[in-house]
Amino acid sequence: MPDTAAEIARNTPETLAAALLDAARHAGAEAADALVVADSALSIDVRDGRLEQAERSEGLELGLRVLIGRRQACVSASDGRSATLREMAERAVAMAREAPEDPHVGLADPAQLAPAGTDAVGLELSDPAAEPAPAALQDAAQQAEAAARAHPRISMIESASAGWGRRDMFLAATNGFSGGYGRTGSHLSCVAITGSGTGMERDWCGEGRVFAADLPAPEEVGRIAAERTLARAGARKPPTGAFPVVFDERVAGSLIGHLLAAVNGTAVARGASWLREAMGEAVLPSGLSLIEDPLRPRLSGSRPFDAEGLATARREIVAAGRLTGWVLDLATARKLGMQSTANASRGTAAPPAPSVGNVMLTQGEGDRAALLREMGRGLLVTSLIGASINPTTGDYSRGASGFWVEGGEIAYPVNECTIAGNLHDMLAGIVPANDARPHVAVQVPSLLVPGLTLAGA
Repeated sequence: MPDTAAEIARNTPETLAAALLDAARHAGAEAADALVVADSALSIDVRDGRLEQAERSEGLELGLRVLIGRRQACVSASDGRSATLREMAERAVAMAREAPEDPHVGLADPAQLAPAGTDAVGLELSDPAAEPAPAALQDAAQQAEAAARAHPRISMIESASAGWGRRDMFLAATNGFSGGYGRTGSHLSCVAITGSGTGMERDWCGEGRVFAADLPAPEEVGRIAAERTLARAGARKPPTGAFPVVFDERVAGSLIGHLLAAVNGTAVARGASWLREAMGEAVLPSGLSLIEDPLRPRLSGSRPFDAEGLATARREIVAAGRLTGWVLDLATARKLGMQSTANASRGTAAPPAPSVGNVMLTQGEGDRAALLREMGRGLLVTSLIGASINPTTGDYSRGASGFWVEGGEIAYPVNECTIAGNLHDMLAGIVPANDARPHVAVQVPSLLVPGLTLAGA
């Protein structure tokens, strides 16, 4: 009998996940897990003080993974009707029967699962405040735009945006795991332009928080966007040669991101990582550690359990400069003969894969200005463009822009340059500042890299 509108409305992520598992069992699955995500979002864009675009969306995503022996298959849908759930299960089972065997697939053993009742209440991932009115978001975006435009040399505001979103997820599996939580996010951004034609330069400011009340004032976002943009006026190419480089806090996290990609279990298991033989070896200076902490309140990368139902915990990926662990889900851990580090992540259309959430690099004692003084002469990078990273060798090359530094002081803005080196050498010599922002998931301060090849004028 077809679902009635009232029955569909009563469905929740929890009830849909349970129904998917029932359908999978009925279709012949030996094991299965189901992920259901319900989300809603509201975004407002303004230009020249007027509303340019308003978008409100609501969505439902359902993912089902079934296992028959050591074969697995994943299917997804965006329809919670009973007939759709049955069709998903039947299709997934048929696909799994034809899939190649993989000795490493499988659900977690019940003894590995997070304790019953594990939730995200203490992590404060869901803002209790009501969804904002579109008019309130429009007003915030207009205030940010007006604050940026108030600077006389700002020629144009490319965009000013405000938004809000909420996502509720629920994960259930035939091994007994069942759990879910909600997550919210609010953001505000402004992009400003100065100059015209070939002399045009732009920069921006964007802020996001789990709780809307934690966002900075719109006027501050607009002011910072304008000041950053005006500082770039008259940019030119820097000299070519070997120079030290400071990665501003805005982009320094990308360097640690390359390290995290290299210790990801998928890359390590494939032998496609420049750190594949580095376990226990020095990968950072001895005074630095890289900590993963998925249990920090009000951070976007926090979660009480991973996508396979394992409890998350704080751990060291790099301790006193030495690599101490990979980033693993169950499948990559089995391939490497190790235990999962509870880093499984997944969408509704694919099986789990390892990834990290919140990470923190040890901070230094001085601010960015102290790094520039230590550098003396070189490049301060505030923006990176494109990427050419060899995942096997660690060879690094990226387009960059920022500021040329002479005598430890910013001399002039630069653009259209390329920086190159090798991640082994770059990370081994980094010097951190103390300016990491506490509210972001990847907390990495400005970093001084002693020597890179710079291609400019």
